[in-house]
Amino acid sequence: MEKIFGLIGGTVSHSFSKAYFDEKFFREGLRDYHYELFALDSIKEIEALLKDTKDLAGLNVTIPYKEQVMKYLDEVDSVAKAIGAVNVIKIHDGKLKGFNTDSDAFHDSVEKWLPANSGMKALILGTGGSSKAVQEALKRLNIEFKLVSRKARKGVLTYKALEKDPTIIRESRLLINTTPLGMSPNTEAMPPISFDSITDKHFVYDLIYNPARTMFLQKAEMKNAHIKNGLEMLHMQAEKSWAIWNN
Repeated sequence: MEKIFGLIGGTVSHSFSKAYFDEKFFREGLRDYHYELFALDSIKEIEALLKDTKDLAGLNVTIPYKEQVMKYLDEVDSVAKAIGAVNVIKIHDGKLKGFNTDSDAFHDSVEKWLPANSGMKALILGTGGSSKAVQEALKRLNIEFKLVSRKARKGVLTYKALEKDPTIIRESRLLINTTPLGMSPNTEAMPPISFDSITDKHFVYDLIYNPARTMFLQKAEMKNAHIKNGLEMLHMQAEKSWAIWNN
């Protein structure tokens, strides 16, 4: 029986998800399973996609729709509801249920990477759906964090504030980019932070995996920081998505 899975997002051509799942289906002998990339100009287009795509069994959701997609679902898993973002949708008997595998995947990936009991503080760049998943994971890891965004609002620092007070970056030894800045094809972009306060004691994580070394990671590496991209996290969340679709 044919089954279609896919990825919805604003820009999806950069994604490795199709190659990952195509290889998985081939390896497991699932010849009737297919994974497609669906670029949506607006989240409203999901309605036509659902109507027109026969045999659609599951979707991954990427930037910028992880929060917006929730109102189109029949049900949202309690973990995804608490996070406030969905990156996996299971479609069964015409009903859509949303889940979040980003938080678990980031948690498992960063827990293996960071030194144990380091007591470090974190700065999360960005406040969207991916940021919410990262926040949830850091809470579980007991890592204190601050949020950074372009816009000033309660409980959120601005990039200008980081510029004015270099000690914020100096004292936050874990930096995480959850924004799409630097993602292919706009590889010259990066979050507007100064790297002057970054040292070999810093751990710099970029959720982007294409390109493998974003401008953000390259600049951090030049300061001898430990760097990591989002490829391992992608693999982990993809496997968790697969488990949800097949449960």
